[in-house]
Amino acid sequence: MSLPGYHDVHNGMENAKYFINDWTVEVDGGDEIAQLVALELGYEYGGKIQGFPNMYAFRAYERKQRRTPNQHTATLHQDRRIRWAEQLFTKSRVKRYPFPDPDKKLHRVKRIDNSTRQAEDIKGVRDHQIQNGLFDDELWEYEWYLQDTRTDLYLPRLDLNVLPVYALGYNGRGVRVSILDDGVEHNHTDLRENYDAEISWDCNDADSDPYPRYDKENSNSHGTRCAGEIAMTANNRKCGVGVAWGAKVGGVRMLDGRITDRIEGEAIGYAWDKVDIYSASWGPNDDGKTVEGPGRLAIEAFQRGVEKGRGGKGTIYVWANGNGGSHDDNCNCDGYSSSIYTISIGSASQQGLFPWYGEICPSTLATAYSSGAYKDQKIATTDTNDSCTLGHTGTSAAAPLAAGIIALALQANHNLTWRDVQHLIVWTSEYAPLAENPGWQKNGAGLRFDIRFGFGLLNAGALVTAALNWTTVPDRQTCRIDAPSAKKRESMSSAETVDIAIDVFDCPVNYIEHVELVTNIKYTRRGALEIYLVSSQGTKVQILSARSRDNSAAGLVNWPLTSVATWGEDPFGLWHVIFQDTTYESNTGEIGPITLVIHGTVEMPAHMKNGPRQYNNKYNSYQQQIQFDYLDSGGPYNENAAPFIPEQHITEEVAFNRMDTVLDKMEKELLRNHHSKYYAPSVEG
Repeated sequence: MSLPGYHDVHNGMENAKYFINDWTVEVDGGDEIAQLVALELGYEYGGKIQGFPNMYAFRAYERKQRRTPNQHTATLHQDRRIRWAEQLFTKSRVKRYPFPDPDKKLHRVKRIDNSTRQAEDIKGVRDHQIQNGLFDDELWEYEWYLQDTRTDLYLPRLDLNVLPVYALGYNGRGVRVSILDDGVEHNHTDLRENYDAEISWDCNDADSDPYPRYDKENSNSHGTRCAGEIAMTANNRKCGVGVAWGAKVGGVRMLDGRITDRIEGEAIGYAWDKVDIYSASWGPNDDGKTVEGPGRLAIEAFQRGVEKGRGGKGTIYVWANGNGGSHDDNCNCDGYSSSIYTISIGSASQQGLFPWYGEICPSTLATAYSSGAYKDQKIATTDTNDSCTLGHTGTSAAAPLAAGIIALALQANHNLTWRDVQHLIVWTSEYAPLAENPGWQKNGAGLRFDIRFGFGLLNAGALVTAALNWTTVPDRQTCRIDAPSAKKRESMSSAETVDIAIDVFDCPVNYIEHVELVTNIKYTRRGALEIYLVSSQGTKVQILSARSRDNSAAGLVNWPLTSVATWGEDPFGLWHVIFQDTTYESNTGEIGPITLVIHGTVEMPAHMKNGPRQYNNKYNSYQQQIQFDYLDSGGPYNENAAPFIPEQHITEEVAFNRMDTVLDKMEKELLRNHHSKYYAPSVEG
């Protein structure tokens, strides 16, 4: 069984591939048979591929290199013992830092890290923390996205509502998170206590140590920064506090060397039977002209994770959705973040705005905070050389925050499946903090959605509270509806519409989750195309935007354009696919086979049975800040203190009652201390 829609997983790589002298070969019968096949056909046997039964590495000897790649592959395919063979080629993968802002003026400031902060400044921050009973970590007051730092309670709140979760006694303990990146500095003072060697691996050097290679040109600090956001140790006076500061974090080093499908497959599937959450902040080039998805081994790793991971409940894959906004890129051209098996996370700035580097697409599920304009605060975390930084940025910084929040939910309810987590995000994310951005719409199931922010800003408190009494969603069903053949068009200056009718005899899905439009289209300039999908309930969403840098004539070949905008809708009725070109260019093209793939459930999920979701339009207004010195355990919260709520499963009613008690105390205290003017300053990293 393969991932829906990925018939041509290398779509868009029409430029010359950089083939290497290695092949991945599937051989039945075990190691001895594979070695014999390699010997008889004149290849060097490279061993088993980690995590993939019956998959082996073959390498051509020097005397065999005179063959063309096609001749090599044909020789392998002709042997009846070989089920499949593919020559490897290198892939370009980028860490999801933003491209330089074309409108940004240079703004030089001192970097605030462990080596440059002035001692008196640190002392002032720590004194304030101790006075207010919060964490004593030096950068805690700069973690504006984890706490409500307002001094004027009538200002909009700017946080992910995490403190109520800590007040309930949850910090991610017992959850294991793997960072797929360029390595993790695991002896870092603020990471070493939470480092998990058992789920760590170095795919680049094929050993068990994912320690980053120090290279100024490649800046291999990315993985260490992402790891710190999730699992920085609390109350050790070093750097900051991880979102899930009780969770364990491991690293898979795979971005600091030659990257192939084999490397990606091994990384995405490493320790799949032990890891709860994988966090990835990378993908194909965000250059506005690449269309690329995972290869065969990466696809198999994703599928194995969601089908077998976490004891059959499914591993959670969190993916940054891309930083190509300044290049007019679209995250539906990235087959990793747009996969139905990954949770695609976008960014919002401190001002609650869509950042200049953000990419639009309807496969984005939700949003977390990151950087915005150059004066906005960024994300505080660990850095290499046992240092700290306030400069982590881009969707690279947003995705680990989401992974940390999900870790809190998994501690609260370890029975959540991978699809439960997606439903929880849809049902609890907030649109109010981002409501000033135009473009929000309400779909046919009453859910608010935007192609920049998904279903809104993550709300950790609501997500974890909902998880406590969650009923597992029904099994997933899938149906595939082929569209009638479309006629050839010489031009698409006027919209071309393809209708797809769905009735109850065609599709077993009554409540939609993901929708994939698998497209085949030839066009003289792919980047001029815009594609819209209109559901039977009237929800219209742009599933592919024009990309000014994409001059490819390759079109789209079996490429799935994914949307979550119709989540919860009834699929039955007439759907419309609209193709258009508004560039005034002399482009011509032809629409080929189109398939609409609907994923969802037959039965209504339990959380939907009380009617459409009710939004709290006042969520972004007056709120109280929860501080740890009001916990029933007494004194500042620390990991060894008795938790406010026992860690066993508790009822939603108890959770709300306990939270209300803390909120009442905090409201009185905050009003009493309303004269306080302390506010974490904005710092450019």
